[in-house]
Amino acid sequence: MLKQTLKLAAALMGSTLVTGAAFAQDTAAAVAAVPNPGNNAWMMTATILVMLMILPGLALFYGGLVRTKNMLSVMTQVGAVACLAMLIWVMWGYGLAFGPDAPSGVMGQFISGGAWFLSGVTLESTAATFSDEVISEFVFISFQMTFAAITAALVLGGIVERVKFSTVMVFTAIWLTITYFPIAHMVWAEGGLLFDMGALDFAGGTVVHINAGVSALVAALIFGKRIGYPTERMPPHSLTMTMIGTGLLWVGWFGFNAGSALEADGFAGLAMINTFVATAAGGLFWMLAEAVSGRKGSALGFCSGVIAGLVAVTPAAGNSGPFGAILLGAFSAIVCYFIVTEMKPKLGFDDSLDAFGIHGVGGIVGAIGTGIVYQPFIGGPGDGSTGMGAQVWIQIVAVLVAISWAAIGTAIAAYLAKAVTGGRVTAEAEREGLDLAEHGERAYNY
Repeated sequence: MLKQTLKLAAALMGSTLVTGAAFAQDTAAAVAAVPNPGNNAWMMTATILVMLMILPGLALFYGGLVRTKNMLSVMTQVGAVACLAMLIWVMWGYGLAFGPDAPSGVMGQFISGGAWFLSGVTLESTAATFSDEVISEFVFISFQMTFAAITAALVLGGIVERVKFSTVMVFTAIWLTITYFPIAHMVWAEGGLLFDMGALDFAGGTVVHINAGVSALVAALIFGKRIGYPTERMPPHSLTMTMIGTGLLWVGWFGFNAGSALEADGFAGLAMINTFVATAAGGLFWMLAEAVSGRKGSALGFCSGVIAGLVAVTPAAGNSGPFGAILLGAFSAIVCYFIVTEMKPKLGFDDSLDAFGIHGVGGIVGAIGTGIVYQPFIGGPGDGSTGMGAQVWIQIVAVLVAISWAAIGTAIAAYLAKAVTGGRVTAEAEREGLDLAEHGERAYNY
């Protein structure tokens, strides 16, 4: 999902690419083409793998990290937010992000248009890939839908254990509309601001991780700290659940990264091996950082490092060689470890599950680092036409745009949701736990 990869694929295959509406239907030739069955089947599989990341992957990962009294509320929020995102996506999200009729002028750099309620999408509609092949547009819509769903759910990591369920739902609807959809268009749609600048983001370093991490931090600051934070201990209630969730996330991430090739080809294979090795480096180097700091290598540290590696390699999945991916995973784990263990306690913000510390910071490391590992001298797939300094600068600009847009959009969404629903639960409900107070049930009956 990036301009440079499209150019490289065209050069390698000698084909003309159809990229309008972010690889959705564009010309009569694309409409007349028949989806490649193998690529179609792979993209359907990849879409289901990303769904696995949300339920049960992220739900278990986040659920295990909170206190017992809040586990069901977190899992319910993850599931409900994902469902809401899916409905909004087919109603107006796809149209804003990848619709076929982008407004003329400056506005077209930020949003698209058309395809409201998927109007015009039929069984014969196709979406172009990086070659002269096509896939079913319904498959492309579904694949991108899971990205929107998991990004919205990731934001919850900054605000769990104190925000009303109704607030979460109102916030999500507004946030998707004014934050996620425009950033997705800017990065992945032809005509988008960052797409046309040449920013590299293979599978969502800016769109998903920087966006979610920065949004989680801003929302955490607006909704305030949990009662008792940071003086009261709030350890994860089940690292077993978190470890299971970590494994499911890693497995599902192959759909996330390799699926972003949009074909079962060499780029998918490259993204696959990079998702293996960067993640392995992340898990081990986080534990190494713990050991160097005088701590014991922990299961929580391993899980955190795995996610840090996955996050960092996401924008570089098809834009790096395996060695570059290892460097990204290792460096991301070390930087995220420092942010979570040193900077966060000093600054005192209550990013409950370190959504910013891992997704935001790891996304920044990965997005900027992609400009380096893309270069052929380090084994990347780039052709050397854009120098490393120039590409890194483009990546920095993309990161700054993503941070700014996410921060402003989240502030608007959070304050509006707070005004409509009240924002936080009562102090009594927070002490009792949101499982009972918000949903009338417990995770464990003992």
